[in-house]
This record gives sequence, C-alpha cells and structure tokens, in this order.
Amino acid sequence: MEALGIRESDLKEQFVKASGKGGQNVNKVATAVVLLHLPTGKQVKCSIYRSQGLNRYKARDLLCLELEKEQRPESFRQKLGAIRKQKAKQKKRSVEKYKETSIENGETED
Repeated sequence: MEALGIRESDLKEQFVKASGKGGQNVNKVATAVVLLHLPTGKQVKCSIYRSQGLNRYKARDLLCLELEKEQRPESFRQKLGAIRKQKAKQKKRSVEKYKETSIENGETED
C-alpha cells in the first residue's frame, strides 16, 4: 500500500453480511468487507473467507491490485505474463506426469 501511496485515512471501510457458503456464521455475522478508496472512487467488496479479519486483508490486497493496474499498466502486464508462464509450465508438467503413469500401468494412448 505504501508503494502505491495508499493511506488508511484514504479508505472508507464497511462491514456487511455476506451470502453463499459458510452456513450460520455467514448469515448472522457481517463478515464481508466493502472498501472505498476516496481519492479515486474505486470500490472493492470481499467475502471470500468466513472471517472478517481475512476479508479485510484480502480487500486491501484486491484494492492495491486494482490501483496498480490503473497506475502502472506495464508492470501489471509483466506480472500477468509471468503468472501465465508459470501456469503453462505447471500444466505441461502435469500432462507429462500423467502420460508417464499411464504408460507404466500399461495403458495405451488413443
């Protein structure tokens, strides 16, 4: 947040009830977090986790990503490119691994 110039005083935070999975805890307790960045007007809602603390952290993380995407599009594209490369590499390894196990088990490729 410091690198992007976001201060806690620039944020307006609200807690609301979430919906979806989580059972009685989600229905009774306001665990979802809505963050509004006052200077830019960007708003982020996070209800990923069942606990308010984790949702507060993740909402700030998501807000930072949004603002970084807006302020530094070139560095954001580089991050996305690196993530795509990593996922492609993982997929390739997985495919090779399952090819090896199917060959060891005597299965043939169709």
